[in-house]
Amino acid sequence: MKFTYILPLAALTTAFVLPEQELFSELAVESHRSADSAFDKLPSKEQVVDQVEHSFEKLTGKFDKAIKCSKHALDSAIDYAAEAGNDVAEKVQKTGFEAASWMDSTAHLGSNDHHHNEPNQTLYQLISTSKYTTKLAAAINEYPDLVVLLNGTIANYTVFAPIDSAFDKIPDKAPKPSKEFLKKVLLYHVSPEFYPAGKVLVTHTVPTALTVDTVGIGPQRVSTNIGLRGLTVNFYARIIAIDIFGTNGVIHGIDSLLVPPPNTVDIIQFLPGEFSTLELGLTKTGLLPIINDTSKHIGGTIFAPSNFAFQKLGPKITGFLFSSYGQKYLKALLSYHVVANQTLYSDAYYAVDSVESKDIPKGTFHIDLPTLLVGKSVSVNVARYGRIIVIRINAFSQVTIEDGIAADGVIQVVSDVLIPPKRIDRMEQHYQGEELTIEDLKERLEPYVENVEL
Repeated sequence: MKFTYILPLAALTTAFVLPEQELFSELAVESHRSADSAFDKLPSKEQVVDQVEHSFEKLTGKFDKAIKCSKHALDSAIDYAAEAGNDVAEKVQKTGFEAASWMDSTAHLGSNDHHHNEPNQTLYQLISTSKYTTKLAAAINEYPDLVVLLNGTIANYTVFAPIDSAFDKIPDKAPKPSKEFLKKVLLYHVSPEFYPAGKVLVTHTVPTALTVDTVGIGPQRVSTNIGLRGLTVNFYARIIAIDIFGTNGVIHGIDSLLVPPPNTVDIIQFLPGEFSTLELGLTKTGLLPIINDTSKHIGGTIFAPSNFAFQKLGPKITGFLFSSYGQKYLKALLSYHVVANQTLYSDAYYAVDSVESKDIPKGTFHIDLPTLLVGKSVSVNVARYGRIIVIRINAFSQVTIEDGIAADGVIQVVSDVLIPPKRIDRMEQHYQGEELTIEDLKERLEPYVENVEL
């Protein structure tokens, strides 16, 4: 595997991790027994939102004060982020769990626009004269068109600017990437749209200046996440400085390079702690190479059940599905989790037959996505308000981790294995978590496995 993929994937092993649901269950039981349980000590969801917003207000206030008396806004922002000990990350760490795990009601984090003084430098000038982004500036200087872009006023851009120490994470003996690939990396740090900190906080994905053929009609995106490490991009790059305004946009400093993501299959294979059962199933049924063949589809969405989701089916059903007799049913079942040619992020939607990408509006959004199980779609409901997004599949299974950005689409991790509906009196009845038997599962899948060849 290329070293350019190893860097983000290695970070994902520590960041893209599902909550231990069995532990949550045990804690829930204990909470009924003792008033001093772990949940009693957690702040409420309202307190979490207030803490994050207050931290940003406090930090941006410090930046604003520094910028007013400084000759270089980017340097001052990073200096004050270091002096503050990254106040934002510390506040979020004190919550004990990822905020999204219990914030299930609507809340809104507004933008705190502290841009009082008119900037007098472009984004390129800020980067090229900062003592913290000398390596980024040197890389940009290799591409005159990027210099023109970041000096231009065609749009208000956003740059997630890796500081010099981010480049030190590249292995010493790693081969030098091609000039073409390095340009893709740089474009992946730039958004052609304006995302100050307040907007980043209420956004799950951000479009970049990198366009790729494998994801569809829209640009490649980055995801933003609030977790134990604070506000991050693509789960691993921590935002350490915010809202450094230029005449043509805004810069946010980050502590890691953003590398364009690998394919969905590579991500699944690199996270066996979460997806080893899914990978085994995709391999045994021959679906893995089909999903990985980007000549057969443009973009896509995988609703990926975690290992724990498969455990919830019970040992009898799992044993049957992974037996030689059950493989044809397993193939039909897993095909129901794969959507080709339509990429559904939590706040954007790409379809290969559309003229342009669409933003998912605030409020509620519904879409039926056709799966590889011929004739069967999954019903997706997205409830979105501010940072809070709840995605439910077939009105039952919930997306527990949104927006695993991939080169050829997106991974949405689901809480339960998706079970196709069955027909009763000409009506489709969706699975709602009731106890399944092997015979019931076979009845649901039988119409789709008669002609399956393994």
